[in-house]
Amino acid sequence: MDLVRRHDWDLTPAQAIALQRQLAAEVVADRPLALDAVRLVAGVDVSVKNDRSHAAIVVATYPDFRVVETVTALMPTPFPYVPGLLSFREGPVLEEAFGRLQAEPDVFLFDGMGTAHPRRIGIASHMGLWLQRPTIGVGKTRLCGRNAPLDEAKGAHQPLIDRAETIGAVVRTRTGKHPLFISPGHLADIPTSVALVLACAPKFRLPEPIRLAHKAAGAFS
Repeated sequence: MDLVRRHDWDLTPAQAIALQRQLAAEVVADRPLALDAVRLVAGVDVSVKNDRSHAAIVVATYPDFRVVETVTALMPTPFPYVPGLLSFREGPVLEEAFGRLQAEPDVFLFDGMGTAHPRRIGIASHMGLWLQRPTIGVGKTRLCGRNAPLDEAKGAHQPLIDRAETIGAVVRTRTGKHPLFISPGHLADIPTSVALVLACAPKFRLPEPIRLAHKAAGAFS
């Protein structure tokens, strides 16, 4: 699929932070998803092992999650691990993988943050600007923000708030299990992002497209 290439990846951490602050102003995080029109959902994940990054994008039908296409890409990991700068570590290999994708997903679910990020531009938001399609961040651990106590039942959710701004939601996708941190990436909003993630997680903690992508990304040759 075609991408809107926004910048080079060869940046220092300081340059990367400055670029995040610039790009964050372009992120659209208040546009409801047309959930009734969703037919294809992509899961996006990157696995890193021995300084190699393996990206996987799995496109599945919605709401029954039949796999339509799986693409992968492998390259040396180009950027150090720096909290808040995940997109600069995973972006180059994702760019290559997205370039191989033939399907046209209606929405992309990323294993990582969207606006639930100190500078409001996690990997789902950052790559959403390249994709120019709806993206959602699905974080497994908190990067920033606070929330009220969360009920143990599946479907329970609370606003995730940072510096008096609601940046996402803390969502229980399976009763009694650790919650996920859901936020819009780009061209989405919080309520419909939460609704879609819950609909994509009928059995397990992780939404099914991300589960599929995680399995594919972990399959190093």
